[in-house]
Amino acid sequence: MKFEEIQAKMRQNESLFDQYVLPGNYIVVRLDGKGFTKLTKEKMDFEKPFDIRFHEAMVATTKHLLTVGFKVLYAYTQSDEISLLIDKNDATFNRKVRKINSILAGEASAFISLHFNQPAVLDCRTIAMPNVDMLLDYFCWRQEDAHRNSLSSYCYWTLRNQGHTFSEATKKVEKLSMSAKNELLFSYGINYNTLPSWQKRGVGLSFEDIQKTGINKMNNEPIEFSRKEVKLHQELPIREAYRFFLRGLLEG
Repeated sequence: MKFEEIQAKMRQNESLFDQYVLPGNYIVVRLDGKGFTKLTKEKMDFEKPFDIRFHEAMVATTKHLLTVGFKVLYAYTQSDEISLLIDKNDATFNRKVRKINSILAGEASAFISLHFNQPAVLDCRTIAMPNVDMLLDYFCWRQEDAHRNSLSSYCYWTLRNQGHTFSEATKKVEKLSMSAKNELLFSYGINYNTLPSWQKRGVGLSFEDIQKTGINKMNNEPIEFSRKEVKLHQELPIREAYRFFLRGLLEG
């Protein structure tokens, strides 16, 4: 068989299961740490349940993903998770799902591995969002998930620090309602409402236009120009206010 014939056959096999995000759909990509429990508890010995060093690494990784070729409108990160909202008109890699997943997972994994000088892997999934309401539902869902996991983690590690075993702490936390979890923490002197917002709700990132002043090299006169810079939203609103905030970013 000739080379050209083999190549055509192999290319056909490669593309057999290709999927594409249809035009007109927003693209949401979620990345999650794979085996990060071992990384954070054994190899790096981070503070529990949250460590500012790990949080800053995830924010830095998210910022990096804003620079790798996709038109990202908004990014959100909490714990070991990153969500990216890609413009519905972005045609990078012809909107091919396997390319989106592989490129972003590779970029994120490489960046955070270099950051920690330890192997670290994030997986990636691509989700098509046909309308804005679904987008708002998605990001509200991820924020509420962050809140629930954060509250449970604080309860778990508070009990562990009080001498409870893994099994005892897990079973006790599983049985508690949200209000009961707050009461448990308060009984140990922890007011969950006063904890840093990034630990409870995560943080958002978006681009904003910043006016700058420079010097025209042709005549040495000052000139005004606009530059897009990443803005870190450290105090995100919640519930309906969060939806309103996200709508403003999309319409801006």
